[in-house]
Amino acid sequence: MELRRSVGRVAVRHPYSETTAEEIDPATGCTVCREDQKQVSVPPLAPFFLCHTIAPMVQRTLETLVRRGEPLITVQGYRVVRSRGPIDGQGNRTVFSNHSFGTALDINRDLNGLYDRCVQFGPECRLLLGGHWRPGVPGTLEEGGAMVRALTALGLRWGGAMQGRQKDFMHFSYTGY
Repeated sequence: MELRRSVGRVAVRHPYSETTAEEIDPATGCTVCREDQKQVSVPPLAPFFLCHTIAPMVQRTLETLVRRGEPLITVQGYRVVRSRGPIDGQGNRTVFSNHSFGTALDINRDLNGLYDRCVQFGPECRLLLGGHWRPGVPGTLEEGGAMVRALTALGLRWGGAMQGRQKDFMHFSYTGY
């Protein structure tokens, strides 16, 4: 089976006033433009960017988790990439991801991989990206765990609870997968 490729690090270069409908997230109003992103700084994590409408609440939640000693190692938010939607003639995805609008974040990627062939997690699941998911290891995100509870309480959806053939254990998104 050939993998469908995402097209990463897309540069959108035109005046903000010429932003197209596909470049605007209808749920938050954030665009793929850097101007709509706010830096989130939660030491000891490296700073990252999120949509300005969700950045403050995510920052407060992550600060609380760090103070409580939760094993937050890495967080990645805004990055412009086409990783959803139909496949074009070259095998590339054609629709901007939620990360492109700053409405998604990936936590502890090296411990919480993205899998396909994974209706229910087990040996048949195929790791596509990130590290192997091993429940019980500190930093691994799990249903009912403190980090998953705190972020889903904000209205974010956790990729580890996705229905269907993919599980994205690192992923949280405000607007859904």
